[in-house]
Amino acid sequence: MIEAKTLNVEKVREDFPILARRIHGHPLVYLDSAATSQKPAAVIDVMDDYYRRYNANPHRGVYAISEEATAAYESARQRLATFINAASPKEVIFTRNTTEAINLVRYSWGRANVRAGDRILLTEMEHHSNLVPWQLLAREVGATLEFLCIDDQGLLQLDDLARKLEGVRLLAITHQSNTLGTINPIKAIAEAAHRAGALVLIDGAQAVPHMPVDVRDLGVDFYAFSGHKMCGPTGVGVLWARRALLEAMPPFLGGGDMIKRVKLNDASWNDLPWKFEAGTPSVAEGIGLGAAVDYLSGLGMEAVRAHERTLVDYAMERLQDIPGITLYGPRDPELHGGAVSFTLPNIHPHDLATLVDREGIAVRAGHHCTQPLMDRLGVPATTRASFYIYNRADEVDQLVNGIQKAQKVFA
Repeated sequence: MIEAKTLNVEKVREDFPILARRIHGHPLVYLDSAATSQKPAAVIDVMDDYYRRYNANPHRGVYAISEEATAAYESARQRLATFINAASPKEVIFTRNTTEAINLVRYSWGRANVRAGDRILLTEMEHHSNLVPWQLLAREVGATLEFLCIDDQGLLQLDDLARKLEGVRLLAITHQSNTLGTINPIKAIAEAAHRAGALVLIDGAQAVPHMPVDVRDLGVDFYAFSGHKMCGPTGVGVLWARRALLEAMPPFLGGGDMIKRVKLNDASWNDLPWKFEAGTPSVAEGIGLGAAVDYLSGLGMEAVRAHERTLVDYAMERLQDIPGITLYGPRDPELHGGAVSFTLPNIHPHDLATLVDREGIAVRAGHHCTQPLMDRLGVPATTRASFYIYNRADEVDQLVNGIQKAQKVFA
């Protein structure tokens, strides 16, 4: 029997240079990884090495350093494909982030396949990046948006899923809510959607960094995620899609590298994945994301998920002891990811975030790009603490102490 991996958090923390900082005289307690994660030295170093030793455009040069850049960039794509269990690296499209990946689908697949009278099914918990693109498409073609509701625990109400899916062309849904922390049962939902004839797009920005993700096992059609939330750099993300869909879709952007042959009045498109990657790519960022995948793979995604589950369970327990606090999202840690949102009476989330920052604690305050969800919860904003591989139980205690100090200010 193979023994399951566990995280050595102290060793992990040594890999992140920023955690040596002090903020307002206190050690940095970084609890905003749902917005962007910190970067290990391995990622920073490999990007620095690219710029110092073989900075050149990939794919286009036959000289040595260009070929090195091509090999490093395409190797990163291969490792990403393995990380999410894609059938081929040709199904892995580099984008700038999850937002661009979703917009690529909206533009290339949506314009070609969604017509007036069609229905697009979303949920009340969607990030604006998986809401606004479909609003734009619906207005453009005359489609209708429908929504799956949540219950008071922040779980999707799926009792009438089959009825909701009738006549739906696309179901677009988050794998894990960036506000509630809710982990949605994607595999079962995707099976229901396909029975109804709908395609399934997943916003995986909050899932891929925090748990094992197997796109083929999930049975979805499109899956989007960002590098900067999974220990990688900003400016690079991924759209995975089934190859047959990508082959049929027209290009998203026109320009260099996405073409096979260009004449004055016509052009033909490059093979996958480059058909969707116009212009000079984010080379250093792609290489950096490959290093991030290596780092997370070395830790083991099962160990990452187990660590966060334990930490969030402890955080929910400690936070519930604070008088007057309202916690949002599921109470079952099996259904709850790394983000914990809450409100306190008589303290605006922005004020709370400012006060705990004085203790060196970084949390998020606001609507978290989920304004419709805030409307559903009946609040203008929440405070959100989000946990990752480098966080410890004592940082939860520091957060609780910081909140209690803030409460005294407003007493």
